[in-house]
Amino acid sequence: MYSLLFRLVLARLDPERAHHLAFALIRSVARVPGLRALVAAVLAPSRRQARALRTEAFGLTMRGPFGLAAGFDKNAVGVDGLAMLGFDHVEIGTVTAQAQPGNPKKRLFRLVADRALINRMGFNNDGSAAVAARLAGRRAVFPTTVGVNIGKTKVVPESEAVGDYTTSAGRLAPYADYLVVNVSSPNTPGLRNLQATEHLRPLLTAVRAAADAAEPTRRVPLLVKIAPDLADEDVDAVADLAVELGLDGIIATNTTIARDGLGLTTDRAEIEAIGAGGLSGAPLKDRSLEVLRRLYARVGDRITLVGVGGVRTADDVWERILAGATLVQGYSAFVYEGPTWCRRIHRGLAAKLAASPYATLAEAVGADTRKVTSR
Repeated sequence: MYSLLFRLVLARLDPERAHHLAFALIRSVARVPGLRALVAAVLAPSRRQARALRTEAFGLTMRGPFGLAAGFDKNAVGVDGLAMLGFDHVEIGTVTAQAQPGNPKKRLFRLVADRALINRMGFNNDGSAAVAARLAGRRAVFPTTVGVNIGKTKVVPESEAVGDYTTSAGRLAPYADYLVVNVSSPNTPGLRNLQATEHLRPLLTAVRAAADAAEPTRRVPLLVKIAPDLADEDVDAVADLAVELGLDGIIATNTTIARDGLGLTTDRAEIEAIGAGGLSGAPLKDRSLEVLRRLYARVGDRITLVGVGGVRTADDVWERILAGATLVQGYSAFVYEGPTWCRRIHRGLAAKLAASPYATLAEAVGADTRKVTSR
């Protein structure tokens, strides 16, 4: 049904407009008590699935490992609607210290044949003060873990980036189940320079201190999100830094600026006409998985890893878990798979676990990577 709706209606709309319409519908359904309960009963994990897929990550208990990556709900306006659809955690953002409109439109593009997206949104969001107020006033209808992804305001120079991040961290930490420092979007000039360890160390240290000061009653888990375009030695350097600083997790990976070597079937001229932006979706799968495996081989169980990039099926989620991910996120496939996506993921993942030699998902985390590294 959804595939027909996508082909006949959504695919004919501007991608950003289609996103806003679909998200508005999700939020509208979530505001109707009887309807949202019915939708959640059909789409969210069953009690049996939740028991089987129960996941512990950085001190938090989740009903499963599968969540929605940052970018879909930038302003924390639809967390309950997304939880209603079955996401075990929802990462909002990217949120910046100052409100900003993002880059000029048109800035979101579909590569339908490749089940991929290209975006150059540019962190369009309401700003961390507004998002913090929204989270403070939220009365949760459905239980879900809420992560908050923070980035740099575009007009703030790189030399003042630390202060910009800490402003957002201070405002948002009291309302976040976990915080993510995003230094890997390709759509804010100079942002990826902050992945270099000489810049990343003081940034993460300052954000950790700001979060602790803003929320003294608990330790808010802190993660960093990295790009798939990092050289292997730079991936290793980030992994070592994360261990050194006692970081809670690493998210691997963000979108890629690459166009070659991804097996793209979309016409080259069409891709070139789209221009700059981060590519996400199925073509990113191999490199994202490679980075995840490299990270797990480096850090083992000392740090929680979150796998994202090219995740579409339960097989993809299971593969990420075996590679070393405790949590797995998706986004681009949501556009192509529709509202029953989580249900299929949970059913397939529960079947994978039941057919495996592992009693729990925790036992499966990193199993394949450990086999390779022990040879």
